[in-house]
Amino acid sequence: MPTARASHILVTTEDECNDLKTKIEGGETFDSMAQEHSQCPSGQKGGDLGEFMPGQMVKEFDEVVFSGEIGAVLGPIKTQFGYHLIQVISRTD
Repeated sequence: MPTARASHILVTTEDECNDLKTKIEGGETFDSMAQEHSQCPSGQKGGDLGEFMPGQMVKEFDEVVFSGEIGAVLGPIKTQFGYHLIQVISRTD
């Protein structure tokens, strides 16, 4: 069974998500932006969600994590919870 490890930043609006992505691309760290801005409790750990298998996260999240480029900042991704930036740390087949 495939597994992945990912971090994310959860915010309310797509604009806020895009602003954070721009800051990260400009040199801010994903971890610090997650700690400062994420509305998910995982933000306190730099957005780290740990390791999980397909089906453990909502569909939109899973699709990105199990197909997106490892290490890249992906998003905004809209889910029922809000807008996410996702960084895939690792993935196994």
